[in-house]
Amino acid sequence: MAVALRTFAHKTWRTIASIQTGVVLLILVVILSAVGTIVLQRPVTEPDEMQNAYSPQTLRILDAVGLTDVFHSWWFLGLVLLVSLCIVAASIDRFPNSWRYFARPYKYPDESFRRALHPQKLVPIADEEAGLVAAERALHSLGFKPERVVREDHFGIFAERHRISELAVYIVHASLLLIFLGTVVDGIWGWRGTLNLNEGQTSNRVELRDGAIRTLPFAIRCDAAGQENYKDGTPKKWWSKLAVIEDGRDVRSKEIVVNDPLLYSGVRFYQSSYGPNGKVDKLMLVAMPSNGHGQKQGSQKQEFGLAVNDTVSLDADTTVRFAEFIPDYAVRDGQVYRKSNELQNPAAHLVVTSKSAAKDYDVWFPQLDDVADNSKAPYLFQATDLKMGHFTGLQVSHEPGQWGVWCGVVLMGVGLSFVFYVVHMRFWAVPVRDPKTGKTRLWIGGSANRNRDAFAQRFNDLLGLVEKELKTVPRTSASEPIATRAAETLRV
Repeated sequence: MAVALRTFAHKTWRTIASIQTGVVLLILVVILSAVGTIVLQRPVTEPDEMQNAYSPQTLRILDAVGLTDVFHSWWFLGLVLLVSLCIVAASIDRFPNSWRYFARPYKYPDESFRRALHPQKLVPIADEEAGLVAAERALHSLGFKPERVVREDHFGIFAERHRISELAVYIVHASLLLIFLGTVVDGIWGWRGTLNLNEGQTSNRVELRDGAIRTLPFAIRCDAAGQENYKDGTPKKWWSKLAVIEDGRDVRSKEIVVNDPLLYSGVRFYQSSYGPNGKVDKLMLVAMPSNGHGQKQGSQKQEFGLAVNDTVSLDADTTVRFAEFIPDYAVRDGQVYRKSNELQNPAAHLVVTSKSAAKDYDVWFPQLDDVADNSKAPYLFQATDLKMGHFTGLQVSHEPGQWGVWCGVVLMGVGLSFVFYVVHMRFWAVPVRDPKTGKTRLWIGGSANRNRDAFAQRFNDLLGLVEKELKTVPRTSASEPIATRAAETLRV
């Protein structure tokens, strides 16, 4: 039983640590992420837009399987965790060998290594020391720092550059883990919602994607909002002037536009929409006395503005109140009622009160003959302008895992730079004696972990420099052979 469990655990570990498993799962994550960019996502997309894009049955299916909120669905987060587990297992399984390769580089090539290495070249030399000196000078010319290596009774030259490139894959692994960690943290503890504010309105209640209300520990006030247009009238950008209110005082303010949010206490407020709210900001009026009323009271032509429920005194006897605004009206049986909230057929209702007559007069714009008292009122009114109120639509998000995502993106950029642009190059130079002829030649070999075509040109440059240096290096004047000096070096 114990053997069977160990065998099962070993097979499971090999499967999880397999590169094939990780690649397949990573491809699934990419495909599902692409689906999340194609299918409209809540709450970024307005409900009306979702209903216009999909039929009710299709929308129910998409909601049921989580495709309208891919990046917060349990199956997507589970898949991300499984990919992360595969990356960790693969790294643990392969890192010891990689670290040994990195920490203890292979500096002296034995005969079997020399036979298998490509590229390599044998260069005739007069003696061993001259060959080694020529190789050292040539490597210095190429920007390397060669070192002499002693093995038993032989000297050799070893030089390398960018050994850290061998660990670049683990930098990429770490970056992926950071990105996935941030995604999981956002999916579990993060939230997104919407907040619509009229100009001048303050609120701390955010509507989440599931319809729940989240109360913020601070409030947001919209001081102003607007839209800038191109010359042809199409929208150029939306903007909102927001203020953060905490403990009854303004603690921060900022004018936001699309892609330039307000960030406070880990909560971001993005500009997502703007438009009329169907409410009147101010009705501009001109009032003139009628039937000699003004002359008796000393009144004259007056210009003023009213918001809904505002009251203005026209003279000592007369006041006017903006009673109501109907964006789409209809008249039936002597009554005015609202057909819809769309600004299609607007009407404004004023109530003019005369204290002396103890009477109210209903004034309508436009004049509604069946219900209006426009001609009976002590003043004649003319509407000169109607300023509609506007709302700003804010997308609110709390994403505590974004630090991990952005750190992972930066780290991935570093890792991929090492993977694609930093090449680990190694060169060896070893004097060897031909057993048949007894002549000494300098064996030169090299290797690179990527971009081998460019490395072949660098290897040829090294050969040319070595041959050039051999013409200038004098033969050694020492009487003992280099093997003897190597042995003495080892004894020291």
